[in-house]
Amino acid sequence: MSLRILVVDDAAFMRHMIKKILTDLGHEIVGEAANGIEACEQFDQLKPDLMTLDLIMPKMGGMEALQKICAKHADARVVVISAVDQRQPLMDALKCGATDYLVKPFEKERVEEAIGRVENAAAVGG
Repeated sequence: MSLRILVVDDAAFMRHMIKKILTDLGHEIVGEAANGIEACEQFDQLKPDLMTLDLIMPKMGGMEALQKICAKHADARVVVISAVDQRQPLMDALKCGATDYLVKPFEKERVEEAIGRVENAAAVGG
């Protein structure tokens, strides 16, 4: 199953790396954003199947963007990404509606696993 994905990270090199992994896995990148404000706008416009979302960004952080997007789009599928392997922010993101999370640096296999969870959740309607 190919997913339409919005990639959100303030670092251009990280967006490029994520996009490469996802396209190699057969998914379509429909947009990208560099902060939470752009993420909210792009999500509303593009209505992607999935969004990867960095937690630490300027202007509006990923957690605030996640809250806004999940409040407006109950069916949003989001994989949060953090450079900090701290359990509490990641658990908070999952409680807020994230489907899974990745900790930087991550391997292609871990990205594939997270995307698989999103696909499985979508398949069972959850």
